[in-house]
Amino acid sequence: MTYSDAIIKRLTDLCVERGITTNKLATLSGITQSTLNSMMRGETKNPKLKTLRKIAMGFNMTVSELLDFPEMNELE
Repeated sequence: MTYSDAIIKRLTDLCVERGITTNKLATLSGITQSTLNSMMRGETKNPKLKTLRKIAMGFNMTVSELLDFPEMNELE
């Protein structure tokens, strides 16, 4: 699993847990739908920290909380 794959899985899982679509997440995060779609399709391999911060804020969490999950912690 790559970092990109791990982030996609994390975002997908959080959207499912919270019952929101990626469109709603983009709105809550203040990023464009196309930016989020590029991340979710794996086209954006290394999202900027600024983008991850906005996404974390959309989920009402910190960047640390967003990136603290088993798959990310197990990557080498």
